[in-house]
Parts: sequence; structure tokens; C-alpha cells
Amino acid sequence: MGPFDLVAGLALAPIAAIDAAFLLETGLGLLPDRTVPPPKRTKRVVVLVPAHNEERTLATSGAGLVRLQGASTRVVLVADNCTDATADTARTLGLEVVERHDPVRRGKGYALAHGRDHVGATPPDVIVVLDADCEIDPDGLARLTDAVLATGRAAQAAYLFRPAPTAPPVVQISNFAFFVKNRIRQRGIARLGGAAILTGSGMAFPWKDYAALDLATGNVVEDLAIGIGLIELGHPAQYQDGATVRSDCSSDDGSSTQRARWEGGFLAMARRHGLGLLGSGIVRGNWSRFWMGVHLCVPPLSMLLAANVVMTLLLAVAALLGVSALPLILVVVLLGMLGTVVLLAWAGEGRMHLHRDAAVRLPRYLIWKLAMYARLLTGRQRVAWTRTERIDP
Repeated sequence: MGPFDLVAGLALAPIAAIDAAFLLETGLGLLPDRTVPPPKRTKRVVVLVPAHNEERTLATSGAGLVRLQGASTRVVLVADNCTDATADTARTLGLEVVERHDPVRRGKGYALAHGRDHVGATPPDVIVVLDADCEIDPDGLARLTDAVLATGRAAQAAYLFRPAPTAPPVVQISNFAFFVKNRIRQRGIARLGGAAILTGSGMAFPWKDYAALDLATGNVVEDLAIGIGLIELGHPAQYQDGATVRSDCSSDDGSSTQRARWEGGFLAMARRHGLGLLGSGIVRGNWSRFWMGVHLCVPPLSMLLAANVVMTLLLAVAALLGVSALPLILVVVLLGMLGTVVLLAWAGEGRMHLHRDAAVRLPRYLIWKLAMYARLLTGRQRVAWTRTERIDP
């Protein structure tokens, strides 16, 4: 083996390792979970709803929140720095409302901490975080809270967008990617024994863990930070496939803003914690820490596919110049496997999120996403907690 062959192999190694992690999570997640009947346990539950300027949203989603209320379930809406009638609309619906006004300390984490302080006088057994534009049915809520009570650990529902067959192609592709991340890969991580990736809505916690979390921060991906915090507490979250949280997808412009916020925050957290969690997981023999680190090292699907395509082109040029063709063969096989698992995900549940006519716009979507990543990595796009405009499905 010549020196250039070694260089080609070393260049491929990190991408191959990242591909393997994605393939494990996605491949195992393609096997469906068995949904169990909802439990009949008695528990005190608080559904905490952080809301920022959600007056219009509550006109449609408010009825779903009202249906969750019961003898043992309180729904508490935190109207955070609102400039509209969010609080009054929620009160009209019959929801319990607490308002927060602080123009300096802004962000969902502060709203969650404020809600915790409000319900702390009579703490529940389980506290569930549900965004104002999301809906979960009572049976799903029961499964989610039962998982927490049965294990003493936090639980995450599948958080998905409602199918929108008339949405623009870019939005449909984005929604499909969201489905792969929040249902397929979550199932795979659960089968690997890793901690669930908290997604901001449909998160349920035992009160003692929620009370111990550092919530009052401006982190735009407070869900990821909370998941890491639970691992630090020794109580990694679990994924509950039998509970599904749904919301309407965003508009074309809204998708760009929303994705920038989520994925910009994810990339920042990955840089800050990914390798550290991976390394400390190995040293401590802690699988939850290790796989959380592995997951954070896997970039969003668009970036992963782009990296594989670029590596394929580079290795093809190298092979033409006389370098061993083995690395090229390996990266082509990996790229084919990535395409296969994504196609299988689409052939199953994914078809409801992405019409085949919209799928032909995938190249445009990849260009859009890569341009967004460039803005994020160069610091030319800011991310913050803002209300995302939605479209009807």
C-alpha cells in the first residue's frame, strides 16, 4: 500500500464511521414497534405549554389542549413575552394561564423554568411539555406518562408534522426528513439501548428530574441540552413510539427559519458536546453517554449525503490518478446503503409526508440546505425562539 492509498483510506474513515452510525439507527428503526393498549394508572400530570404569540394557533389547537384536562391532569399555559392576546385566548378556552414578561431573558427555556416555578407548590408526578401548536390524543398522553411512572425516567413521544400533500416540494422533503429523524432514527436508537433524543414537544419527565434540570437558558435547542442533562443525572430519556405529537408543517419561508433554528442549534451542540460525550462514554463504560456522542457526530441528512457525494468524487479522481480503487468502492457502497434505507423509510410511512412528484425536487432541497449550513457556519444567520408560520395540511 502506497502513501496515497493510506491517505485515501484515512480520509474515508470518519465518513464511513458516521455513515455506519446513521445506517444502524435508521436500519433498526425501520422495524415497527408494537403499540400497547393505554394504561389505567392514577397519576397527577401537568401538561406545560410554553407559548409565544400563539393567539391564532390556539384558535385551532386549543380544543385539543382542553381535551387533555381531567381530574388528575392540569394544562398550564405559559404566555411568554407575548404581544398578542395569547393569554386571554387561553383563559377563554378554560386553560390555566401564567404570564411572563422579561425582555432581556428570552427563550423557551426561561418559559419552562417559569412554568416549573408556578406548579412547584403542588408538584405533579409527571410533567409533560407540549408546544402550543402541537396536539396529542389522551391515549397517547396516557402511554407517555405511564412509561415515565413505570421506569422513573423521562420519555419522548414521536414528534411529527401532519401530512401536507399540497405543500411546496421543499416543505414536503423537509417534513420527510423530520419524520426520519423523529420516528425512524428514534426507534433505532431505542433498539440500540441509547437515550432518546428530546425534541422539544411531547417530552414527559418525573417531577424530581424536571425539578433538577437547568432550564433557564436562552439555548435555542433546549431539548438537546435537557437530554444531555438527564444523562448527567444518570437518568437517560426513553423513546415511546406509542405516543405521537403532531403539528401543522410550516410554510416555505417558515421551514427555512425553523430548520435554521433547529439545525444551527444542533450543530453548535454537536461541536460543544459530541466528541466529549463519546470519549467520556468510552472511559466510563456508559453506553447512553457514548451513543449520544455518536448521534451528535452524525450531521443532518442533507449534509451527510453531500459529504458522501463529495468524497465519492474526490476518490474517483484519485482512482483515475492511480490510487487504489478500494476506498472508492467502499464509499459507493456506503452511498448506496444510505439511499436504500432512506428509500425504505419513504416506502413505508414516509410516503404520507412526501409525494413522489415532490421527491424529484431533492437536488433543489439539497442546494437550499447547503446554503443554509453555509450561513450558519459563517455566523450570517441568527437563530432565536420565534413563532413559526404554519400552513394547512
